[in-house]
Amino acid sequence: MTVRGDGRRPDQLRPLSIEVDYLENPHGSALITQGKTKVLCTAMIQEEVPRWLRGSGRGWITAEYSLLPASTGDRVEREASRGRQQGRTVEIQRLIGRAVRAVADLEALGERTIWLDCDVLQADGGTRCAAICGAYVAGMRALERFGLSRAFRGSVAAVSVGVVGGVPLLDLNYDEDSTADTDMNVVMTGDGRLIEVQATAERDPFARETLDELLELAAAGIAEIGSHQAEAVARELS
Repeated sequence: MTVRGDGRRPDQLRPLSIEVDYLENPHGSALITQGKTKVLCTAMIQEEVPRWLRGSGRGWITAEYSLLPASTGDRVEREASRGRQQGRTVEIQRLIGRAVRAVADLEALGERTIWLDCDVLQADGGTRCAAICGAYVAGMRALERFGLSRAFRGSVAAVSVGVVGGVPLLDLNYDEDSTADTDMNVVMTGDGRLIEVQATAERDPFARETLDELLELAAAGIAEIGSHQAEAVARELS
């Protein structure tokens, strides 16, 4: 069996940990570490909704995402200093919001907004997937604090997969992602339903059989991530 540069099997996740209640001020927080990637996710619940939802009896969930300046090998300029967000940032934070809303009962949430903030402390591939996993945990911790856990009808997680050197791999780090023939991010519910699949042939087009194989690989990885999430959510509130 192929052994990767970091010693993992092709179907093996990087070491994963989720530390809940990492900060005192947010209603929910989670520091998710996946290999060398570290993302701090916080959740705050506000007793208001966007104007277009007022009087509807429904809540809203939205997300913001950022790479901190020292999160990569070269300093990342803060987007506030540029005066606008990059397209990649907007895409990722919309993805995080869509992913979590997919398992939410917005009527059970009531006219409240959950703000999910995901800050990448250290990036080594898979930051958007780690952000989704951590955002769900932070959001669930916040809801439990207010007795609103019924507002999440299920769980959500995400993982990257890809083909590197002709071999399908689970949970790509940066070196693997930057040389991948095919790169894919998969977002799924805890019961195995697909929310989003982002797949790109970086070089040659790939076959339907490859897509199916990568989806199976992702499903197994997400099931394992889900067990970590369930353990984190179940910890006693501090």
